[in-house]
Amino acid sequence: MTAGGLKKFDERQIDQVNNCVSLAEELVSEHYKMSASQWLRKRYDVNTLEHLEEDEIVHGPFAQIVRYEAKRKESVLETSTYDFYKVCLQDHSILGVLDKNPAMELFPFCLYIVTHELIHIVRFGTFMQSFSASAREKLEEEKRVHALTYEILESVCLDGLAPVFDYYASWRTDEAPGLPV
Repeated sequence: MTAGGLKKFDERQIDQVNNCVSLAEELVSEHYKMSASQWLRKRYDVNTLEHLEEDEIVHGPFAQIVRYEAKRKESVLETSTYDFYKVCLQDHSILGVLDKNPAMELFPFCLYIVTHELIHIVRFGTFMQSFSASAREKLEEEKRVHALTYEILESVCLDGLAPVFDYYASWRTDEAPGLPV
């Protein structure tokens, strides 16, 4: 299926993505020793192409995080504002890579991507990393988050993770390329 000419996930693939989001939340929560109430306070949402605004669609990266300022409807005070993060999965980019890499499967690839993005959100929300970092700081943060993603996922017993680890292997070295996440 396409959205604005871009290939998007079908129903079966959306089910897989939903399942990998649930698993990624559980794995990241366990890694950071976060309780359910702490995890829910991290205000974010994960969306696929079907539910993205025009300016949330990018070409190249497999996902991007957009930060919005939010406020409870009933509140009028500025002090009640908070950061809301939207993980914008780019179906077209993900499916394009899967088409070119037959050894990779949707579930493990999306699990890596979503785990990676959730680590970013935890790090932003706990002030381990600034959302508004310089380009150099962002590159260093990408290397750290790829290493953390690998650390979290390496013990997961899931067929299909090895090709994904291979795909991102260069990010775990000092010669990390400018590859999309």
